[in-house]
Amino acid sequence: MAAVESITTAPAGTWQADPVHSHVAFEVTYAGVNTFRGSFGEYSATLADGRLEGSAQVASIDVKDEQLKGHMQTPDFFDAERYPEITFSSDDLQQGELTIKGVTRRVELTTTVSAPNIDPFGRERFGLRLETTIDRNEFDVSWNAPNQGGGNYLGDDVKLVAELAFVKAAS
Repeated sequence: MAAVESITTAPAGTWQADPVHSHVAFEVTYAGVNTFRGSFGEYSATLADGRLEGSAQVASIDVKDEQLKGHMQTPDFFDAERYPEITFSSDDLQQGELTIKGVTRRVELTTTVSAPNIDPFGRERFGLRLETTIDRNEFDVSWNAPNQGGGNYLGDDVKLVAELAFVKAAS
């Protein structure tokens, strides 16, 4: 398998995320013994001349338990009724503005950009991986419960990862 060539900045032009080949997810320590993972099924992202704008629909959260999915929609977690979207914007792909539950904070990013390539259908594409770790309490996502062995069930630090496959918009 050939290595993917990386570049340091996003290519010029207007690009749309391909939801079939992209993934937006989160990870948090659970019960002090493992990592709990979830993702969002509905999201969008546009990159236009270096400015990235994206959003994820809270109602589309994907976890392996329907009861937990319902709980995550409540004010204990994301309060989907009042705040149906998580949004992100960035002008340089090194940092950006993340908004969760109406709270906006600047976050630092670890970014990997793959060089553009042409897919079998003649469309220009490139890949973008963004990663950051946030303290969920800073975004008012503070529900927790004591772990009987000490500490809390949920860790405070949450890793956010967006792996986005972009397709160049038709001109």
